[in-house]
Amino acid sequence: MSILAMMPLPVLAANAAPDSAETSQTSKVVPHDQGAANSDAHLAGGSVPFKTLSELGEALYFDTNLSKNRSQACASCHDPETAFRDPRDTVANGSFSMGDDGASFGDRNAPMAAYARLAPDFHITKDGVPVGGQFWDGRAKDLAAQAGGPPLNPIEMGMGGAHDVVSRLKEDRDYVNAFKVLFDQNIWDDDDAAFTAMTQAIAAFEKTDQFAPFDSKYDRWLQGDYKMTPNEELGRVLFFSQQFTNCNECHQLKAAGAKGETFTNYQYHNIGVPQNRAQREADGRNPDFVDNGLLDNPAITDPSFKGKYKVPSLRNVAVTAPYMHNGVFHDLKTVVRFYNKYNSRSKAAQIDNETKKPWAAPEVPDTISLTELEKGDALDTRRENALVAFLKTLTDKRYEPLLKAQEEAAKQAKAEKSAQN
Repeated sequence: MSILAMMPLPVLAANAAPDSAETSQTSKVVPHDQGAANSDAHLAGGSVPFKTLSELGEALYFDTNLSKNRSQACASCHDPETAFRDPRDTVANGSFSMGDDGASFGDRNAPMAAYARLAPDFHITKDGVPVGGQFWDGRAKDLAAQAGGPPLNPIEMGMGGAHDVVSRLKEDRDYVNAFKVLFDQNIWDDDDAAFTAMTQAIAAFEKTDQFAPFDSKYDRWLQGDYKMTPNEELGRVLFFSQQFTNCNECHQLKAAGAKGETFTNYQYHNIGVPQNRAQREADGRNPDFVDNGLLDNPAITDPSFKGKYKVPSLRNVAVTAPYMHNGVFHDLKTVVRFYNKYNSRSKAAQIDNETKKPWAAPEVPDTISLTELEKGDALDTRRENALVAFLKTLTDKRYEPLLKAQEEAAKQAKAEKSAQN
């Protein structure tokens, strides 16, 4: 993967401001006149259609012209209509995303972009614990740095460098005018500054409430506007339990019942995920490839971090399959059963319900977070199903129809299988 180099930061024009107060520490923009900055400011004369950074960022997010063959945009792998995941399930079985060239595949499953703005900048705590950042290995410190990665990645959007991207931007008169007003009249004199301005605009769009509405059934339950089913309630109790499960060891950031929970502590762990050998072989690549995980982050050199990945948010988890960094699992219940294999001694718990074979060996066996994984009791089928039911309540309201369609498809498939028997 290409790593975005450090670039000079553009200065935001006096009559414009980011749409969110959560401006990145590394991509901070400084208005010429602090008193004049206003996120609702309209551009002079209304000659430019983008009145705010987020409006500009939204246009850039969907712009396929920013890829080499003009066929791929940010939204291609992070589609708002499918919970900001890659909707191309028929490509690589959904496990990996195809690049702009129509032939190359990424090495990892495209993570959901929803709620990404709430991840802290990548840093290492005083205790030596890596936290936050973007991408599975946190190599992009913040959203703006992440936005600059795919355009320059040869197997994603495939542009050769900042100059190539800026040349495409200059083809659009609206972009040219908006960048001058939102950043600086001379912004186009420096390709690196213009490229960085583009990443800031995309980050501003990703910081809008469209990406993090907090309106799921769980959020409505917190407000007293939704009553959980008995199964969902059992799953909720189990999830937040300090005794019966290990879910909240990594997937809880705030006190139980607190609003704004993202269901990740943004730390990094190796949970023993197996290689996705079948899909790699099908895609014509080396099935024995071993992903280094966090060790691929330039800030990390300690081999004890090999094979560890950022704990993902569980928001929208029920509608963002496949799962894990390599998309090896396709059913949410499989994920719950996979965790349970560490605590259950039953023979059934040691079988992958998708392959009907014993769980495959971990890709990186030496750094597994056993302390966290082996905490809690073994789960029976009823409790596994309850956890799945609770996880479905974390689906944003706009994506609940996706969940319903998914459940209807499962019922139909079950009925067809029963009819064949």
